[in-house]
Amino acid sequence: MGGILNPLYTAVSWVMITFHDLLAFTNNEDLQWSVGIIALVIVIRIILIPLFVKQIKSQRALTALAPHMKEIQKKYKDDRQKQSEEMMKLYKEHKTNPLASCFPILAQAPIFFALFTVLNGISQNRPHGLLKGEYLLSAQGANFFGAPLSGTFLGSSDATTKLITVILIIFMSATTFTTQRQLMVKGMPKMDSSNNMMLQQQKIMLYLFPVIFAVTGVNFPIGVLIYWSTTNLWTWGQQFYVIKRNPTPGSPAYEELQKKKADKGLIEDKNEGPSGDTIVENPNEQTGQRKQPKKKKKKRK
Repeated sequence: MGGILNPLYTAVSWVMITFHDLLAFTNNEDLQWSVGIIALVIVIRIILIPLFVKQIKSQRALTALAPHMKEIQKKYKDDRQKQSEEMMKLYKEHKTNPLASCFPILAQAPIFFALFTVLNGISQNRPHGLLKGEYLLSAQGANFFGAPLSGTFLGSSDATTKLITVILIIFMSATTFTTQRQLMVKGMPKMDSSNNMMLQQQKIMLYLFPVIFAVTGVNFPIGVLIYWSTTNLWTWGQQFYVIKRNPTPGSPAYEELQKKKADKGLIEDKNEGPSGDTIVENPNEQTGQRKQPKKKKKKRK
């Protein structure tokens, strides 16, 4: 197992050491190592952007398939097994997956484990990857608001370490919850959740992941908690941007965007009712093209 993860240990420690050295002019070891962990998040999340795009496309595809899914649910309402088989067949035909929203988390799991091992090695004086020698000694002395980066809630009797750990665990769980809730409230089309497998999975994730992080967080080194809290903030901001600028058709965010465009005269509103109106975009405004004037034929004298 260790041999398989050695390249990840090297990659994780290289990013941390590189940013640590880049900030050497600050002469602040605490800042250098903390920023090194945050920089690791930024590098990983930039690498994962294609996966995030795939996640968005998958969600859009599921939205388009919603009518077909309803038909299957209605047709096989008394046969759950057949209903699941037909659903899986539909996903396969349209090359989509309802679990695609988990892909960014799953892709980060090995990196998360590698970081966990590297930071645990600091507290146990075990080198991993490039973090050895002087760098290992330097990291052992680095603190975050007075608590060692390698300290854990269960592994320390220091009050400051316990307090910082609890604050980070609460922050990590809260940002996990709000990020998932933001997606469900603003970014997903309104659907009947009574018999919708995708919505039920989303609801389970809404409450399950924060609880998992809260329970397991007591074993995480503070450096890992910083890593996960930062990645949650990145996810929240990235998701906020996508929901606001390119919302899923049929979602509350999409309706809000359409209303704003209608107020600015960028689209036409077919119905003048107060709510639930169908809004159609003005093709000329969308494409930015203008009609070319037709040349008039000159009359021969």
